[in-house]
Parts: sequence; C-alpha cells; structure tokens
Amino acid sequence: MNPRTTTNPTAPADPEASEVSAAADASDVSDVSGAEETVTKKAAAEDASYDLDKVTGDAVTENEDEDGAEDEDLDGLDDDSAKEPSGLGAAAAAVVAAGLGVVALTGSWTGKVAAERETLIGQIKTSGGGTAAQQISEIYGDAWHSTALVNGLFALLALLVGIFALVRPAFGVPSAQPQPGWVRAVATAGIALGVLGLLISVGMYFDLIVALPTATAAQ
Repeated sequence: MNPRTTTNPTAPADPEASEVSAAADASDVSDVSGAEETVTKKAAAEDASYDLDKVTGDAVTENEDEDGAEDEDLDGLDDDSAKEPSGLGAAAAAVVAAGLGVVALTGSWTGKVAAERETLIGQIKTSGGGTAAQQISEIYGDAWHSTALVNGLFALLALLVGIFALVRPAFGVPSAQPQPGWVRAVATAGIALGVLGLLISVGMYFDLIVALPTATAAQ
C-alpha cells in the first residue's frame, strides 16, 4: 500500500514568492500614496488659485470704487467751482467806480467839449447884439452849467457802480470765500468820490458855490 503524501500547512512558503508579493503590496501602497499626494497638491493649488483670484478681484473692485469716488469728487468740485462766482465782476466794478469818481472831480474831455459847444452857441446868439446879462448867461453860464451836468453824471455813475460792487455778493450764488478787503476799500472810495462829485456838480449847476457875474459887476 502506497504511503499517503501529506502537506504541512505550517510549512514555510516559497521565499521568492513572498518577496514578490511584498514588493507588489509595497508598490500598491506607494501608488495609492502618490495618488493621494497628487490629489492633495492639486486641491491645494486650486485653493490657492481661487484665493488669488478672489484677492485680485477684491483689489480690482476696490480700485474701481476708489476711482469712481475720485471721479465723483472731481466732478463735484468742477461743478462747485463752475457755479461759484469768481468775484472778478465786483473787483472790476470797484475799480471803475473809483475811476469815475476821480473823473467827476477833475473833469473830463466830454465836459470840456460840452462847455465849448455851449460857448459857441452863446456867441452865435449874441453876435447880433445883446445885453451884458444875456452875454454872460449865454456864453459863460451855459458852458459852466454843461460842465457841471457832465461831471454830475460821472459822479452818479461812480456812486451806482460802487454800490453795485459792494452789494454784489448778496445776490446770485453765494460764495464760500468772502469778498477781498481791497475790493471793498476801492468800492467805498468810489462811492465817496461819487457823492462828493455829485454835491459839487449840484452846487455848480445851481450856482450855489460860485455865482455867475452880474451885469452890474461887469459895468
């Protein structure tokens, strides 16, 4: 009877097969670890890219907001500066008022021409004869009164223009800056000269300052 061959379950396996199996297991573990590491790196890169895009977008949005706010501020400043009066008109009016006041006191070319015209008319009227009183009135008195009238008109203009220069800031769009002091001073000087010139002109026209010579004094 042939003896039965038995296999020992506890017998050691083939060493080469064990090494191959261990190497295969190690390779699988390495592949899994590499795949997990790749997935982790890819997720981290995506997170970093998302964060960078978000930061860049926020920065762009903030820059756009700041640019929009600056543009609005500049537009507002331009509108305010366009609406705000420059004060040039009041300054020019003050200077004109002072100049007119000086002309009213010293006389002008217009007054001289008007006086010479009245003198010429008086000479023509009295050329055919006339009394001394008529000659005084036509030749001298009318010329004197014409000069006073022209000077009075200049004085009145100086007074009105000076008042306009002083009260101009009270009308129209209010200005953030007060009227310069020199403008008020020059306008006040123009008003004073205008009042003085107007008084002198009235006195000259009605012969209150210097009376016309009479025919008795001429004889």
